[in-house]
Amino acid sequence: MLMNPALRDFWATKSRYKALRGGRDSSKSHDAAGNAIRIADYCTVKFLCVRQFQNRIDDSVYTVLKDKIAAFGLQDRFYITNNRIKNLVTGSEFMFYGIQRNLTDIKSVEGADILWIEEAEGLTEEQMKVLRPTIRKEGSEIWLIWNPRFKTDYIHKRFVVDPPNDCVCRLINYDENPFLSETSKKEIAQLKEDDYEEYQHVYLGVPKDSSENAIIKLKWIEAAIDAHLTVKPASGEWQGGVTVGYDVADDGDDANATTTMDGYVAIHVDEWNAGEDELDKSAGRVVNTAKRLNASLIGYDSIGVGAGTGAHFNNLKWRKHFKFNAAAKVAKPGRYYMAAGKIKNVDHFENLKAQGWRTVSDRFKNTYLAVTKNKKFRADEMISISSDLDKKLLEKLKEELSVVEKTYSSSGKEMVESKKQLRAREVDSPNIADSFIIANSRSLVAKLSIGNML
Repeated sequence: MLMNPALRDFWATKSRYKALRGGRDSSKSHDAAGNAIRIADYCTVKFLCVRQFQNRIDDSVYTVLKDKIAAFGLQDRFYITNNRIKNLVTGSEFMFYGIQRNLTDIKSVEGADILWIEEAEGLTEEQMKVLRPTIRKEGSEIWLIWNPRFKTDYIHKRFVVDPPNDCVCRLINYDENPFLSETSKKEIAQLKEDDYEEYQHVYLGVPKDSSENAIIKLKWIEAAIDAHLTVKPASGEWQGGVTVGYDVADDGDDANATTTMDGYVAIHVDEWNAGEDELDKSAGRVVNTAKRLNASLIGYDSIGVGAGTGAHFNNLKWRKHFKFNAAAKVAKPGRYYMAAGKIKNVDHFENLKAQGWRTVSDRFKNTYLAVTKNKKFRADEMISISSDLDKKLLEKLKEELSVVEKTYSSSGKEMVESKKQLRAREVDSPNIADSFIIANSRSLVAKLSIGNML
């Protein structure tokens, strides 16, 4: 395979970032390798080639670069060792690193002209903050090559949804690959017939909504936007009885957040930074929101810093509040959780947090089915989000709700990944999403706490 003429303009466009994404068999990596060898044979350029994991040199783009050198008939002009490639005429060289294990070593690399990030779908914002400064020469470039994975991935949000100014972004798929084999064409056609949605993801570069382990799918959330305006419940009303859910900031960069539900419709979200020494002020902000939106209840995270929140509400003469203790035992333990095949709540969920997230997830799924399949559900079995919410906070809410994944306890009960586990995936604390879950846990928790509210 030589160079794909469909990408000639892409490589010729001067830009700091060259972002090339697409499905399998689209020639992305081969074309990047071809372009890299072409440049290395005419100019003196230092390439820094990285990917998430590189346990051995063959895991890198080393092999495809060797193949291109052979395809172009340039073996006499390049010196190839077991971990480096160098042009004997121009002095251009290629270095290869795995990001996960060698991030510190990569930081010390000097004088690189082109950073080639292969399989960039797993790139994180923190990694990019480290990698970017290593490529600082005038006219240097950063190439990002990837197969789209999830809409929630950093690479998709940063280089597709909201790309930098100095960026050329291109989608290419198999239908623009003139070198595609007949065998590949047959494989693609078969998947298209068997599983069209998977075909779109694998071969058309369509990112999935969220991880398979996500508790709430992004497409369910998007279907719930303004669902109360289009879906008539089988019984009950969408709105009636306003509740504010309040997630109290823990420490450091963690933020406070509230979600206000009017019945089963999210009508307001808020997020702000305030320290532990400002808990009274934050409580005042929550109460003001409750008063302004005619709320009848406030639910709050009562673990850790939030433990004294109820006292702050009482001092503000607001006594209609309930605690949400994420680690508490499940509500209504003896009832059956029918979605899991008639298993009791106490046997399915490890704690109240898992039960709260799954209950909201089920309501989102029902709403999705009501919107897309015209299925009928009671109002209390669905959920809606008003599009009148602050646009940035609405997008953040959608992302936070869809990024949290399920885990399991040692006894096999369903759990929600912890903040520590989220940090390991470099995911920020889902403050707004947590407040959303609290606001929608009124039916689970409020009756248990009613004696302490008045």
